[in-house]
Amino acid sequence: MAEPGKASHAEEVKFNSRGLYGTIAAELANSEPEFTHDNVMLLKHHGTYQQDDRDHRSGGKQFMFMVRTRIPGGKLTAAQVLAELDLCEKYGNGTLRITDRQGFQLHGILKGTLRDAIRGINESKLTTIAACGDVNRNVMCCPAPIANDEVRRQMQSLADSLADHFRPKTTAYYEVWLKDGDTTEKVHEYAPVADPIYGQSYLPRKFKMAVALPQDNCVDIYANDLGFLAVCENGKLIGYNVLVGGGMGMTPAKKNTFPAVAKRMAFTTPEEAVAVAEAVVKVQRDFGRRDDRAQARLKYLISDWGIEKFKAKVEEYYGRPLAELHPTDVTEVDDHLGWHEQGDGKLFLGINIDNGRIKDEGNVRVKSALRALLGKYNMRCRNTALQGMLLCDINPADRAAIEKTLRDHGVPLAEQLTLTRRYAIACPAYPTCGLAVTEAERAMPTVLEQIEQTMAQHGLAKERITIHMTGCPNGCARPYTPDIGLVGKARNKYTLYLGGSPLGQRLGFVYADQVPQDSIAPMLSPLLLAFKTQREGAESFGDFCQRLGKERLEGVAG
Repeated sequence: MAEPGKASHAEEVKFNSRGLYGTIAAELANSEPEFTHDNVMLLKHHGTYQQDDRDHRSGGKQFMFMVRTRIPGGKLTAAQVLAELDLCEKYGNGTLRITDRQGFQLHGILKGTLRDAIRGINESKLTTIAACGDVNRNVMCCPAPIANDEVRRQMQSLADSLADHFRPKTTAYYEVWLKDGDTTEKVHEYAPVADPIYGQSYLPRKFKMAVALPQDNCVDIYANDLGFLAVCENGKLIGYNVLVGGGMGMTPAKKNTFPAVAKRMAFTTPEEAVAVAEAVVKVQRDFGRRDDRAQARLKYLISDWGIEKFKAKVEEYYGRPLAELHPTDVTEVDDHLGWHEQGDGKLFLGINIDNGRIKDEGNVRVKSALRALLGKYNMRCRNTALQGMLLCDINPADRAAIEKTLRDHGVPLAEQLTLTRRYAIACPAYPTCGLAVTEAERAMPTVLEQIEQTMAQHGLAKERITIHMTGCPNGCARPYTPDIGLVGKARNKYTLYLGGSPLGQRLGFVYADQVPQDSIAPMLSPLLLAFKTQREGAESFGDFCQRLGKERLEGVAG
């Protein structure tokens, strides 16, 4: 922990916030279109970011808010999805976005309707608290709704338990957003509730957790601060391998920042998993950097200490030694798209939603299709980490009618898409994200189409090559681990990463920097051709690039 008096301004704001209350309620009541700087930092813990429309800055900033819903494991009812669709139309920009952490985001909310939007989410029995901020955020879990699968049931139960256990105990959220009446009246009387896990200053930075199956790492467990990888014997869950220290963000101007995949630390039983998680979180709370936010993630503490010292400190907080790791590790990943048997006589259908953006645009009317299907069939839903959605509990007799509804709305079925498109994701970037240096979501369709055409030219149209794209190096769409990572570096220019793993266990390397958007596919073309002719066995494109390395790849490219 930083020395007393050396804490950053953000730490002072949290410490003095009275349990994240600040003066948010008072500023909600004024006529200004934005909040002051300190409250903007606190608002993240309530699930909202202050932004502005970067497409229209010439006449001054047009402030708006992104509101993120925390949805452990991506589990939703039809009514909850429909409620979020209503809210995006009533208060937002008319679109609803599935995040790559299985949550929802509303964009374009104005300050005057921010409280109404958050209340609306809570009225659907969802919440935005801890969806952002220096706390444990949305807990991810494999969303496949396989009935009578005790392992998956226990995994989902753990995700729910982690989400509940690490939810901030402050009552400020209720006081500001949900309490009826004028919340500004007692602004000076509010007394915070002590948080037994986070303390008065909460965590040094954001913290992310995930629960995964070895044969299906769809949640990218190695990209999380804390991961629980299920260990099964004879079809029964005996515990979890505990992974620590993953994180994708970096700051190019600071050479001591970097992306990292998690390290394998120990094994725990299902009964002790939450207690082990608490020990990990408390070690990060007490020893994570608070003087430099760029160095405050758990990965930097582990990098400084080493995994053995970190494990010893976790054991100290836990109160006894941790068991040794089980040999189990990640072996595969699934996007869960298409039709699947649910195990109880019903089906579930995974549909692709480009970059998670639920909207009606041109001939592809995803939002209207979902409204029609959910309104008629009232099926449960689950968001995926690849920004798709699973429609659950479908009677086989309804399959043809559901497919017709999707076709009538221009929504493609899984078999109509390349595997590359199915596994591609991008962050929002322009025009809403204040950190973006270039496009991602809006550029991805064009870039993806160009890469798909290049792959087809080389006879690779059926190959699974994972591509993640972000508008800046903060890495929200996990661009450092797939086969191909595209990270925004300057306007319409990207850093090209190669050599990652579609299983998410390995970081890629920088192959080229400042690559113009239109040059990405041509630069990949000779490498894809070499992959077609020189690959060994069934190795992935990322494995191929990692085996050859940058210099040999440059030789292939001529």
